[in-house]
Amino acid sequence: MSEFIQSLPNWQPYGTPKYFGILILALLPIIIALFFRRRLPIYESLISVAFISLMFGGAKYQQFFALIFYLVWQVIVVFAYQTYRQKADNKWVFYFSVTISLLPLMIVKVMPAVLGVNSLLGFLGISYLTFRSVAMIMEMRDGELKAVTFWPFFRFMIFMPTISSGPIDRFRRFNDDYLNPPSRDVYLSMIEKAVWSLMLGAFYKFIMAHIFGDLLLPNAQQFALHAGGLFNWQTLLVMYAYGFYLFFDFAGYSLFAIGVSYLMGIKTPVNFNKPFIARDLKDFWNRWHMSLSFWFRDFVFMRLVYVIMKRKIFKNRNTTSSVAYLLNMTIMGFWHGVTWYYIAYGIFHGIGLIINDWWVRRKKTINKTRKKNGQPPLPDNKWTHALGIFITFNVVMLSLLLFSGFLDQLWFHHFPK
Repeated sequence: MSEFIQSLPNWQPYGTPKYFGILILALLPIIIALFFRRRLPIYESLISVAFISLMFGGAKYQQFFALIFYLVWQVIVVFAYQTYRQKADNKWVFYFSVTISLLPLMIVKVMPAVLGVNSLLGFLGISYLTFRSVAMIMEMRDGELKAVTFWPFFRFMIFMPTISSGPIDRFRRFNDDYLNPPSRDVYLSMIEKAVWSLMLGAFYKFIMAHIFGDLLLPNAQQFALHAGGLFNWQTLLVMYAYGFYLFFDFAGYSLFAIGVSYLMGIKTPVNFNKPFIARDLKDFWNRWHMSLSFWFRDFVFMRLVYVIMKRKIFKNRNTTSSVAYLLNMTIMGFWHGVTWYYIAYGIFHGIGLIINDWWVRRKKTINKTRKKNGQPPLPDNKWTHALGIFITFNVVMLSLLLFSGFLDQLWFHHFPK
């Protein structure tokens, strides 16, 4: 088995035109079947397994076995908790189950920071599979999932288009799409959206991301490192080049995943919605990496607020939401990696959301006072809207510079000649 996996080519998802050509040919039977509103469950699973195997072929064969181990681990944890939840509901069993489900991911994230080596448990996509399994455990605890069987769970976990980098789907939504193939008219509309997503994704990833990431960013980094210091105007070039590169690269990948999902009759959620025209940080997180943002909102932020309010840790609701914002975004920072700049990125956005909420409340108070005094409210027009977009855009770009890790290199690991 090991020799067979090593003999396979290593194909990065959506990496080359050849990959797309072979993928579309492999999907043709699925597309034809869906045109007649039928599913090919065995064939679809085989296609997912085949392309996942190619993703971990060659030099990355160890990741294939890490994936197998991980899936067995999650099957045991999720179904053990489901069996327990059907009989009882102890919060400590729930916390333990979530922790055990998270354990492989935590090991993968912590080992490089603590021991300086990558864990053998790591594989491309472990974070996104963990989001799926943990969400299922939480929804079982809430009573929203009651009788999940093995094959729907397995199908959800190994769904090939989104396995490596999302978007993050929810089991109930995914399973409903799978069990209810679209009508012919709806599917034709989905194919149209799929083609548009694939074309726009190609423009984003192969043209725009190439311009910003391969042509502009390396030169900007060299200029900034040569200038040195804590900050220089060349670092602004790095900031904007990296920010646009990250958006076009990740948004392009997400569009590919969505397009292929639609061809397979699954309406995978949109991941980006014009994030750089957001008026404030809260609006930004409703537009940027939306499936991740909404996952943290539903499964971390809202639960933190509930626990804090239930235990009456803070009397003030605004304090409660502020603490929850900070904890939520800090956890998100840790999820990206155990480095100071990822954690600082999370804290940065946590503080930014707190300030954002404070200003919204402050503005309401000011407008109430002005109304009592017979004065007009604070301006709220296209010019203030444009100002909000400008400020938010630059704050976000600054946070992405922090996220990039370039400041770590500029401040701590740059030794000018």
